Amino acid sequence: MESKVIFLDIDGTLTLPGQNEPPKSAIRAIKKARERGHYVFLCTGRSYGMLLPLLKYDFDGIIASAGSYVEYQNEVLVNCPVTEEKKHLAMETLKENGIFRTVECMDGSYTDEEFKDFLRAHSHEGSNSELLRWREQIEQSLNVFPMKEYKGQPVYKIIVVCSSQAQLKKPREVLEDDFVFSISGQDEYGFINGELINKRFHKGKALRLMCGHLGIPISESIAFGDSINDKEMLEIAGLSICMENGQEQVKKIADEVCPSVLEDGIWHAFFKHKLIEN
Repeated sequence: MESKVIFLDIDGTLTLPGQNEPPKSAIRAIKKARERGHYVFLCTGRSYGMLLPLLKYDFDGIIASAGSYVEYQNEVLVNCPVTEEKKHLAMETLKENGIFRTVECMDGSYTDEEFKDFLRAHSHEGSNSELLRWREQIEQSLNVFPMKEYKGQPVYKIIVVCSSQAQLKKPREVLEDDFVFSISGQDEYGFINGELINKRFHKGKALRLMCGHLGIPISESIAFGDSINDKEMLEIAGLSICMENGQEQVKKIADEVCPSVLEDGIWHAFFKHKLIEN
């Protein structure tokens, strides 16, 4: 079988969102696929610092920060944070419109404490109390620090949280020339979540770059994802697969849907496409 190039999103695809431990079946599938000569890459929106716990497993390389940082066997192919000018403009514009920000850097991420202050003030509301606990767990497991500890390190991506689409109107007008607004709909807690991604890069461009670097046609690539920030990657890959737990709009983009993270979806898809033997 010709070598395939496999790209795996992390949150909601390789692991449950915000967690660092893939199912054992997925780890076995990755190991067996690489033993058969296939290449396997992490391809994530997470910054480099947020995916370090996963690097104890063997991958051929990583695509981090939605394509702004790319590494193959410890060789850095792309390292392109947002320019200082664009970073400052984005941070000020988002703040002026009441949008909570998390900046992602190489060493970790830094988040506005005001969001947790808001949740604490409304903790008597069941959903906000649950979200506060989830946020604190995420920050502990993914190297996320308070914004007051941010010292101006280069920023690769900005996460946004707000309570209405109207708050994003002005930031879109000011920033859309330089950033892709990858925005999900209202979540179960009533918040709008999304990412501002450097328009020069996205997961799809990084996929194309990596296939070119390896000298393998894009038609021989397979991409796994679950959310809207996987859109370009799934559109470009030779075969695109969405997890059953993925967003409905993403399932429509993908060529097929595999079982969820908790149902050993990676293993089943690898076996179905003969990347591994049972």
